[in-house]
Amino acid sequence: MTKVTAQEIAQFRSQLAEYPTVMEALDVIEDCDGDLEDAAMTLAIRAGQEPETGNSEWLDALAKKWRAVICEQGFREDLLQGSVQSLMAQIKTISTFPQILATPVLMYVFKQGVNSFCEPLDEVLE
Repeated sequence: MTKVTAQEIAQFRSQLAEYPTVMEALDVIEDCDGDLEDAAMTLAIRAGQEPETGNSEWLDALAKKWRAVICEQGFREDLLQGSVQSLMAQIKTISTFPQILATPVLMYVFKQGVNSFCEPLDEVLE
């Protein structure tokens, strides 16, 4: 189980207040007591998806699916600085990325550690 704190939720709220889907996702994360896997499953079902694996496996698989986008050099530098605005703006332009799931995915990446999360992609690109 990957949990975020009320402070981490508040930080996302302050950075991404102009995104209604982010606010909705953060409300669900709060309702799930910060449990990102439970929140992601709830949001996925709302978005019409039917996750078939366990909560933690599903969120991890979803994050890995979008690793190439999340770990692009410019976005990674922003993420390492704790900023998600530019990446969220980019995600908004990708119609295949379920907007409502971007928030739990990005929070999951932060909890894993940006460099740790991106390391497998770095090894492939070297």
